[in-house]
Amino acid sequence: MHSPLRRRALCETLAALVAGAVLPAAAQSGAYPNRPIELIVPFAAGGGTDVLARALAEAARKHLPQNLIVVNKAGASGGVGWAELVNAKPDGYKLAIITVELTMIPHMGLTKITADDLTPIARLNADPAALAVRADAPYQTIEDFLAAARKTAGSLRVGNAGPGSLGHLAAAALEDKTGVRLNHVPYRGANPAVLDLLGGHIEAVAVTPVEVATYVAAGKIRPLAVIADQRIQAGWENVPTLKERKIDLSIGGWRGLAAPKNTPPEVLAMLRTAIAKTLQDPALRETMAKQNMGEGYLDEPAFKALIARNNATFKQLITRLDIKG
Repeated sequence: MHSPLRRRALCETLAALVAGAVLPAAAQSGAYPNRPIELIVPFAAGGGTDVLARALAEAARKHLPQNLIVVNKAGASGGVGWAELVNAKPDGYKLAIITVELTMIPHMGLTKITADDLTPIARLNADPAALAVRADAPYQTIEDFLAAARKTAGSLRVGNAGPGSLGHLAAAALEDKTGVRLNHVPYRGANPAVLDLLGGHIEAVAVTPVEVATYVAAGKIRPLAVIADQRIQAGWENVPTLKERKIDLSIGGWRGLAAPKNTPPEVLAMLRTAIAKTLQDPALRETMAKQNMGEGYLDEPAFKALIARNNATFKQLITRLDIKG
């Protein structure tokens, strides 16, 4: 038999071993984040989503103890990047920008991933769709453009950020409302489409204002209309809405932040707090305003409700117009 002293020593040793096993794990879980966080942008560099992600990453330095590292994973209208997020370890070290296309492309058969496969954290901004042409194009107004489209059905090439993108659906809905037929040209993101417009390879782009803001300010691109309920600012005050032109159509998009499903609640809470503070950063807000990137923060419950509404709306539109991927 062990003496009382030996038994006490043994108990103390076991207690120390248990504490040694438990405390490092607790310390590790409480230290999130203790290394850089990858932020997937599911579109090509240079587009509106990429611009926002990089501005967000810069502003977040003040509110996160580790950096957000932006990584572009383009393809399948966002599906490639979102697939990587869905399959990532749910530890908070891999996040992604999600966009309104997540409520569109599943209904076109372009991906099996839906918003239910990930965890929305917050909506970052909201933008309308817009139709724009080169500054030297013969179309001064949206009426000029539609008149040209009616003369030769399918002759006007309209670039978009990919099949099932906001621009694609906005242009398809414009066809439906006006009876014209356009030639939809998909790209791996909005920026390649805009560059092809500047190069004269297509006649127009259907994108969000941020994706052409720099070129509009430089006098190289002319926006013909915003597909929204009201006009926007930052140099676009004279650009009419389609509704002003008697075309009853309003389609907008958004960008948000998401994590893999089953990410620990304490990690999500930390990220939500940091992102809410980041979006109030003066430098970030100034960047967004200059790029004509509409503000539109929503917390998790409101964001999830919006996603559900968008999913129902675009499912109906895609089915009715028989839009294929």
